[in-house]
Amino acid sequence: MINLKSAELINIDKDSEAAVSIAKKLYLEGTIFTYPTDTIYGFGANPFNEEAVHKIDEIKKREIGKQYILLIGSMELLLKYIEIKSENHLDFLLSIWPNPISVVLNLNFKTSELLQTKTAAFRIPNNRFCLKLLEALQMPLISTSVNKSSNPPLNDMSLIENEFGLEIGAIFYTAKKSFPQSSTLIDLSDSVPKLIREGKIKFEDIMAKFK
Repeated sequence: MINLKSAELINIDKDSEAAVSIAKKLYLEGTIFTYPTDTIYGFGANPFNEEAVHKIDEIKKREIGKQYILLIGSMELLLKYIEIKSENHLDFLLSIWPNPISVVLNLNFKTSELLQTKTAAFRIPNNRFCLKLLEALQMPLISTSVNKSSNPPLNDMSLIENEFGLEIGAIFYTAKKSFPQSSTLIDLSDSVPKLIREGKIKFEDIMAKFK
């Protein structure tokens, strides 16, 4: 559904606490917003809100049911949603996060039923605003590139506003310089990590942490 007014523009550098408060309110209401991460700007929403997930699918013109990366604030919170195969896997995750590395993990039965999938990709981001927001939410947060499917990601506030301003609730932005590149995505749903997509951090450097 298209909003009647353009998205609110919120500079997270001016008052990050206020920005977090607004983002949390939007999240709980099921509203879509965009925000900077440790990689590229992302659409944000509650992954357990089916209507919100469908809104992102529609905005991105993306195939319904395709999974999104979920940001999470801590290992303690992550363990409420997943099943870890071994202590080795747990140690590995502790060694690579927070970082722009997203990892596909097996969900526990309850979360699998809620999300209607057996696995999901998670990341503890290396970004202060994201971590503050995740601490406030105490829940996972969708993070998917700000673009229509097959188009390049948008990482400029004005471009995001022009393209999606009437379809989302807010655009959280920063004036700080960034070097946008997608996260490295690996699959740890089996015994050994497998590369799905190489991004900011090289897979060989990640594997050096796997014992």
